[in-house]
Amino acid sequence: MPSPDQHPDQATIQMDPVYLMGVSGCGKTVIGSQLAEKLGGTFIDGDDLHPATNKEKMAAGIALNDEDRYPWFEAIHQSISNTEQRPVIVACSALKRYYRDLLREGFQHAVFVYLEGDFDLIMSRIQKRDHEYMPSGLLRSQFETLEVPAGDERVITVNIEGSVNDITEQLCASLAKP
Repeated sequence: MPSPDQHPDQATIQMDPVYLMGVSGCGKTVIGSQLAEKLGGTFIDGDDLHPATNKEKMAAGIALNDEDRYPWFEAIHQSISNTEQRPVIVACSALKRYYRDLLREGFQHAVFVYLEGDFDLIMSRIQKRDHEYMPSGLLRSQFETLEVPAGDERVITVNIEGSVNDITEQLCASLAKP
């Protein structure tokens, strides 16, 4: 396994997914779609793959449990496997290490990009947007569930205080490093 500071080379990016992870409102969808465009790849928004029951549960203000997430992870894996255009950039909260381990299965060189921001910043962003099923009241539970990626995981941590363009450029540079 590469050292924590080692980034994938361009050939690796062509093969295995890059997951943008973090709590709701950290910018996974906006940054992920722009990153995929810049890299000439495919963007998959994990939110689109939640089963209806998960969406209904979250819309009611009920946090998902591990059992709720398993069909979602399977759908994400299937979507990646069915996508021919590489690289594949996936927006997926992946809040626990166990979830990241599940998402890594079959993708030895998968990279996680942790979009890091504090509660107040992210809450202010969530309150300014309209989301189909993710109410701001669930943000606290996401922070409580979050297991910040450890040094032995293949992860790039990016502070989200910058602009989307700056963050995307930073990620393109980091992903291109051997």
